[in-house]
Amino acid sequence: MISQFPEPSGPRRRSVLVAAGAAGLLLAIGEPAGATIRGKRVRLSLPAPSGPQRIGTTSLHLVDHSRQDPWTAPAPRELMISLWYPTLNADAHRRAPWLSRAAASLYLKQAGKDLQTPLDDVVLPMTHAGRGAPVKARGRGNPVVLFSPGYGSMRALGTALVEDLASRGYVVVTIDHTYDSQFVEFPGGRLELTRKPAEQSEEAVAKASKARLDDTRFVLDQLAALNAGRHPDAGQRRLPHGLRGSFDLSRIGMFGHSLGGAAAADIMAEDSRVLAGADLDGTIPGAVADTGLDRPFLLMSNATHGRDNDPDWEKFWSHLRGWRRELRLRGSGHQTYTDLSPIGRQLMRALPIPPPVAARLTESIGTIDAGRAVAAQRAYIGAFFDLHLRHRDNSLLSGPSPRYPEIQFVP
Repeated sequence: MISQFPEPSGPRRRSVLVAAGAAGLLLAIGEPAGATIRGKRVRLSLPAPSGPQRIGTTSLHLVDHSRQDPWTAPAPRELMISLWYPTLNADAHRRAPWLSRAAASLYLKQAGKDLQTPLDDVVLPMTHAGRGAPVKARGRGNPVVLFSPGYGSMRALGTALVEDLASRGYVVVTIDHTYDSQFVEFPGGRLELTRKPAEQSEEAVAKASKARLDDTRFVLDQLAALNAGRHPDAGQRRLPHGLRGSFDLSRIGMFGHSLGGAAAADIMAEDSRVLAGADLDGTIPGAVADTGLDRPFLLMSNATHGRDNDPDWEKFWSHLRGWRRELRLRGSGHQTYTDLSPIGRQLMRALPIPPPVAARLTESIGTIDAGRAVAAQRAYIGAFFDLHLRHRDNSLLSGPSPRYPEIQFVP
């Protein structure tokens, strides 16, 4: 199944084990956020990036021959990643789709089943990035930020946040964790589906967490190879012009949603290359909650989650020895930190979703306006990486701001 509804067993379980629990379910109650309806076709859209730079994107197929895949051993570990970056001429290149063709077809089929309404006439969003556009780099290169999605989710679900960082001058690298991710499309249309068990367990989450840690270290190595002019794509597909030397690998950060946020903490504990991390509403299982970190870390939660009811967050917070901040997004649910918030509002307006389905989804998405939610997340995530990777302080993280009343600072 593409999705499950959140279990009413408290924020800790919801935040990790249902990281992508509603990832295939696409709506929430609220006003439209950009869908257009022509005849019976519903064309979905994502909010335009807010930064000054136009953006490009490209995807790479990576194979780690030094490591057996934990789900398909003895086969080597295969990953798909996407690079999002500033460009000068995005308009000269076709915009990349939110999901590639085979993945989009499967996603709509499974989501329609979950939503109990056909999605045959729904067109998934296009991104705002020119596919294969040349990379714009200045001086020593662009700072780099990695993104890891929730457990059982896909890298595409972070596109609204990722595109915005790229438009602010970052290279953002999104990672699909094969067999943990909902599904991954490889070149040629090959789809690899999730192998995570239907019934979650600490063992399953620990296995996925270890794979994510190893995946992230491998991706960091491949970024160094790309920056040096090597070509790690398994199919040797054409790379964007200007990619060589466009990364400033002395300024690397990472953020993620749910278990992806825990992955950011895990890699920081193991790899000094990552200087700053942010966790979007994911609990922190594993050793890093006990050891903590000596570098900057940002915690952002939904309206019902925090240190007061998540023992792992409280333990992790108490062991953070560097800069730290906890923020709470009012009116939000766990999936508000994904593209499902803006996409879902459009579908709710356009389609006859059964009320019981919509009611359960509201718990996952929250009641906050999607536009305000995306704007607040973008502002604070951007301010965090600007502060710790660029040493630019716009004071947004110093205390509550009247521009974003949706953000609560948790002392």
